[in-house]
Amino acid sequence: MDEVSSGTSENILNPFRWVRRLYDWVLHWAETPYGEVALFVLAFAESSFFPIPPDVLLIALAISIPAKSFRFAGIALTGSVLGAFLGYYIGWGLYESIGAGIIQFYDVEAQFLRVGQMYNDNAFSAIAISGFTPIPYKVFTIAAGVFKVNLTTLIGASLLGRAGRFFLVGALIWKFGKPIKSFIDKYFNLLTIVFTVLLVGGFFVIKYLF
Repeated sequence: MDEVSSGTSENILNPFRWVRRLYDWVLHWAETPYGEVALFVLAFAESSFFPIPPDVLLIALAISIPAKSFRFAGIALTGSVLGAFLGYYIGWGLYESIGAGIIQFYDVEAQFLRVGQMYNDNAFSAIAISGFTPIPYKVFTIAAGVFKVNLTTLIGASLLGRAGRFFLVGALIWKFGKPIKSFIDKYFNLLTIVFTVLLVGGFFVIKYLF
């Protein structure tokens, strides 16, 4: 009984243990070829339907091997931009069957229409900003298909926004790899909270400020 109580108390005091285990597991895969494949797949999926951004895996991989930080950033960029094609196609040809369900899942129907209005003003800027910030990128790629944004505009803005985001992460870790790893190891729980706030904050921005 005491062991059960002790375990329960430990879980309450350290609610991010499962995230820490996931972090360590990701670092393990970062030393194998599968880490790069997983990063590509995650970046691809996040651009069209998946809720979790690839940054967490990018950071883990880059910290594990700082010398490959730019390579990992390039993989994330490639997967994300190719995923934008899928998001565009979902909006362009599969909105009724798939796209509408994705937008409803995130409860951003009204904001989706607002994104369409932003595209009328300046589609390139809207996509580039969404690609760099925590704002849910998939909303913008699907909307690009629905509102028939030029594909060249979508890809050019995606390259700009996503490259700025991923290569900034890669450059910081390449330059300050070991100190950053020590910092993350020391403040992992706090950083987990910050990352979650940023993720939720992105959905808050698209839902309440657009």
